[in-house]
Amino acid sequence: MDNTNQRKALINSEIALFLRGLIIGKVLTLMVIGGLLWWLLKPNLSTRNSVNSSSAQNFNSVSNNTSNFQTVADVPPASFNYGGSTAWASIRQLVDSQIQSDRPELQLRYVNPVNASPGSSSGIRMLLDGKLDFAQSSRPLTDEEKAIAREQGFTLEQRQVGMDGIAVVVNPSLNVPGLTVEQLQQIYLGKITNWNQVGGPNLPITAFSQRPEDADTVIFPTNSDLKGQALGSNVQYVYSTTEAVRQLSKTPGGVYYASARSVVFQCSVKALPLGNTSGQLIPPYREPMVSPEQCPRQRNQLNSQAIKNGSYPMIANLFVIIKQNKGPEQQIGDAYANLLLTDQGQRAIEQAGFVGVR
Repeated sequence: MDNTNQRKALINSEIALFLRGLIIGKVLTLMVIGGLLWWLLKPNLSTRNSVNSSSAQNFNSVSNNTSNFQTVADVPPASFNYGGSTAWASIRQLVDSQIQSDRPELQLRYVNPVNASPGSSSGIRMLLDGKLDFAQSSRPLTDEEKAIAREQGFTLEQRQVGMDGIAVVVNPSLNVPGLTVEQLQQIYLGKITNWNQVGGPNLPITAFSQRPEDADTVIFPTNSDLKGQALGSNVQYVYSTTEAVRQLSKTPGGVYYASARSVVFQCSVKALPLGNTSGQLIPPYREPMVSPEQCPRQRNQLNSQAIKNGSYPMIANLFVIIKQNKGPEQQIGDAYANLLLTDQGQRAIEQAGFVGVR
């Protein structure tokens, strides 16, 4: 091989070595840079993993802290009789069916009174007589009911689980701005007998009511001087809210009071705003009011906020009435109230159209 060819071969060899060195150098440089980046990012990744882990723990903690029907202890596996307030009808249909679905070991059977209209009063009487294991009420216990229980060797407890308003409804054709609580009471005592006495037309008032001994809700508080007074001769007694609504739809001067949940949604009657004074009338429905012509395509909805914040003047608290006798009746009464007071129970009560207490 001549000198020229030897020189070319040497140059080519040097070029190859240079290129190989250049490539190896770049690879090493990339490895160093990659390692440096990994080292710098490692703490952030650890922190992020720590945050994600913490978030997961918090989520699990929140989930675990949410009470539901499955979390309630000491639910007796048996069949029990209960009854009482007609205002609770939607709770029995919606909430109690959920309870029995989630806790199939518990069976609840609603029992109607014999020779009496269903309601809070008749339900409490049946509990005192041993015909029910617990009762549902939309009014507080009376002193008389507490005394009867003591005579029988036990006490009654009222456990509040929800809230409702007491709504006043009239015939849709009646044009009256509303009533104060005092005016409503005077109507039922027979001292206001014509709608023109409260800003309405010259029309006699026909007041409908359940009999006081069967009443589901009360408009005379237990601490009122009016409690126990006889209702006026203008009052016509009805068996149930369903019957009262039917009578109102054909009685232009008719009026009736009941659980807001029972009557605010009805198409054939009109709910009136109520107030402690005539200048502070608050409707039991969310405004604007849905007219009878729009119903049933649209229905009035309960003014839950006014009931919850206490601005609505007539509230009916929902109670589970529990027989404190250290027996199975007390166990099921406690368990039922505890089920309704879970997060799941309170949501279901609100879905049924009432206001929760938690």
